[in-house]
Amino acid sequence: MLDELDSRIIEELCISSQGSYRQIAKRLGVHPTTLIQRIKALEDAGIICGYRATIDYLKLGYEFMALVHVYVEGDVLDVQGKIKAMDNVLAIFDVTGECDSIIWVACKDRDEFSDMVKRIVAIHGVKKTNTYVILNLLKDPNQFIPRIQAAEAAPSEEE
Repeated sequence: MLDELDSRIIEELCISSQGSYRQIAKRLGVHPTTLIQRIKALEDAGIICGYRATIDYLKLGYEFMALVHVYVEGDVLDVQGKIKAMDNVLAIFDVTGECDSIIWVACKDRDEFSDMVKRIVAIHGVKKTNTYVILNLLKDPNQFIPRIQAAEAAPSEEE
């Protein structure tokens, strides 16, 4: 179970993992050794899976983003694996509902996007696609900060 300090560490790292352990520990009001041990435990538990920069894709020229609903006849996992290997794929969502997968793509222009959709449709097992062009990205998944309910302290034997 995660406690309040674990929750605060995760929130702090979601906001920014830049800075030394000493700087982050100071912001949290804990000793750097405590912070290092807690982060290592969260990494070992698979809760913290890595660190990376948050990129503004628009500023890099990826001005054409879309969600592509993919309908599959056959091996969905095989199709998803082939799509995962393609450039310009930000995310693949294995979903319930009418389609089998939702693909988030980012392309530099309409021609690159057109080619991307044609490559997806050409994959063996893809029945059809339905595309939704993203006009504005109002909240990126990297902006999500999980709110974790810390475990309550166990009652002592005296209580």
